[in-house]
Amino acid sequence: MSVFRRRVISVVRRIPAGRVATYGDVAKAAGQPGAARAVGNIMSHLSERDVPAHRVIAAAGRLGGFGGNVEMKRALLRAEGLLVGPTTVRDFANRRWPSVTPDPGRVRARPRKGPKTRSRGKPAGRGTR
Repeated sequence: MSVFRRRVISVVRRIPAGRVATYGDVAKAAGQPGAARAVGNIMSHLSERDVPAHRVIAAAGRLGGFGGNVEMKRALLRAEGLLVGPTTVRDFANRRWPSVTPDPGRVRARPRKGPKTRSRGKPAGRGTR
């Protein structure tokens, strides 16, 4: 089992009942932002029964797949008290589990924007007429 797979499974096990996280949230929490598809692949091939894969959903609250059984995913989420429509989790923003909680005391420095410089000559790559 790869290190990333172990991390993904660990993150998903921490999602509490009644909450959901996106594939992207899980990828980011597992240390690989941008690996949402890899998380989906891991979730679709899980053999561990104690991993609540139904709590991992697609972006914007869409249900995504669940090993091809979206009805089962919908039923499991509803059993945990979530309002689930035909294709999305209702009240997604409030049900989303924060995989990475921002530190309110930490102020992020913004990158400095230097003066814009522009060449005064002919635009590059253009010939003369």
